[in-house]
Amino acid sequence: MKQEFTEIKVSTNGKGLIDVTEKIKAWAEKFGFHTGLLTLFVAHTSASLLIQENADPDVLHDMERFFSKLVPENDPDYRHTTEGSDDMPAHIRSALTQTQLSIPLRNHRLALGVWQGLYLYEHRRAPHTRTLLLHLIGE
Repeated sequence: MKQEFTEIKVSTNGKGLIDVTEKIKAWAEKFGFHTGLLTLFVAHTSASLLIQENADPDVLHDMERFFSKLVPENDPDYRHTTEGSDDMPAHIRSALTQTQLSIPLRNHRLALGVWQGLYLYEHRRAPHTRTLLLHLIGE
């Protein structure tokens, strides 16, 4: 088995889903592994990762709308407000989604479904630079 590791920085414009599929695929598929497993990890507590439909942009809009209703900002019951009214909701949204994904590699390609894309989900309003850690193991 061989292993590869890298760190990718992703700049966000604030709250929303950022498609990182092509960036991740380009890195993972360049090593020529026939089979393997890619672990993708976001090293933050107010951003997360999703595998979601990449064909209809309304899906991303509806996801954001759903989470905004589920975890509203400015809830008077939040005690952690030092970094702003969007900080505690960002932590909760991150906890409800994922900070790590595992994606199989087969026949030299990531084994994503036809309509699946990889997304960094920024939960804060302000722009941030997020760090993604990628670990590929295979042969």
